[in-house]
Amino acid sequence: MSSPNRSRFRVAIIGRPNVGKSSLFNFLTRSRRAVVKNEPGVTRDIIAGQAEWWGKSFEVLDTGGLTRHDDRFSALIYEQVMSVLKYVDLLVVMMDARSGLLPEDRDVVRIAKESGKPFFIVLNKVDRENDAELLKSEFYEFGLDVLHASVERRDHTDEVVEKIIATIPDGAIVEEESVRLAVVGKPNAGKSSIVNAILGEKRVLVSDIAGTTVDAIEESFVYDGCKITLVDTAGLRRQGKRLAGRDGVEILSAYKSFEAIDRADLVLLVMDSVLGPTEQDAHIVQYAYEKSKALIVVANKFDLLKAEQPEPKKWFRDRLDYEFHFAPDVPVVFTSAVSGRQDALLDEVVRMAKKLDFKISTRELNDFFYDVIRQAPAPVYRTTNVKFYYLTQTEQKPPSFIAFANHPEGVTPAYRKFLINRIQKQWALEGVPVRVFVMKSS
Repeated sequence: MSSPNRSRFRVAIIGRPNVGKSSLFNFLTRSRRAVVKNEPGVTRDIIAGQAEWWGKSFEVLDTGGLTRHDDRFSALIYEQVMSVLKYVDLLVVMMDARSGLLPEDRDVVRIAKESGKPFFIVLNKVDRENDAELLKSEFYEFGLDVLHASVERRDHTDEVVEKIIATIPDGAIVEEESVRLAVVGKPNAGKSSIVNAILGEKRVLVSDIAGTTVDAIEESFVYDGCKITLVDTAGLRRQGKRLAGRDGVEILSAYKSFEAIDRADLVLLVMDSVLGPTEQDAHIVQYAYEKSKALIVVANKFDLLKAEQPEPKKWFRDRLDYEFHFAPDVPVVFTSAVSGRQDALLDEVVRMAKKLDFKISTRELNDFFYDVIRQAPAPVYRTTNVKFYYLTQTEQKPPSFIAFANHPEGVTPAYRKFLINRIQKQWALEGVPVRVFVMKSS
């Protein structure tokens, strides 16, 4: 199988904490993807977004703040940022005009120079045009042109865009449509480790501190001919625990996680296989199913489970069937992020992606449909049997079907479930949230 590969122009925004990197990211991507809060350290992960400006397409990476602090997170952020610099084409070094030139700014410039990548400096938070030259003067010591802007007020941001566009070579690749894959789960289930193992780079912070991932982090790649956009999300705790916290960032992060599920085609639910599935995991599965999302359970840390259970897969599957009694056919991939490559998991992702795009000819579908409706008593509306005329597939994803009948209101949820189960078994669509709508025939 082929490994993930990628090819596009990438721009990374780097700088010390709280200089406005996330604000610039949101401006360039025309989104609110990055959490913006007036406190340092809110962005802990590499956040990727697509930007389209003046006929040019490029990817923007928002990074965690680089600082001299010797705390654990600062060291992790530094290591993470350094690991991705080799994958980018241009660096935007951001500094804060209100704070003036600080030693950490010099560190950031040194890192940019040592990376060997082209870069330029943006002096942010210049709120008065008359003060621009005075504020910029001390930053000229680097021997570079310095752009000034107020990203929050959108002042001179067009000049930043123009500088980026001037660096992009002709023929930059525009991203094609892909399968959106959301990675979700409880804190410390190993989501970020799985993401890093898939991508082969430290894009996401990995630590034993709950809540390390704040934003939803996107990365696009191609595997076995399938274009995939992977989205790593914040760990989802129970709502009561989220609301009990004093920091609104965690509540916003949880919202972004559910938003990622809403936008996904396929959901990877990562669990600690030693702990097994929990009620919170069941809530995530139920939410995904309500949103008609295909789902794969990733039983992580399987190496530890094998050391504890004589029949580890049976033990986990029995627990899964008990907690997810409403979803008996969820596919499971047993893995350990520490083992490196995740080919088995990606193979299952590709297999499920093909199911999501599965098409059935109308003739084949109705030959099957007529056989099925003869095998069970017809539903009854008042005193009249419901009569089905034909079934057709829509253009929606996941596979959806419309059955035309004389009395749609007589088709019960149980009979609809019967039709869905037969469709899933006939075309091996287990695990895919097939939908059947019933409309009145004219």
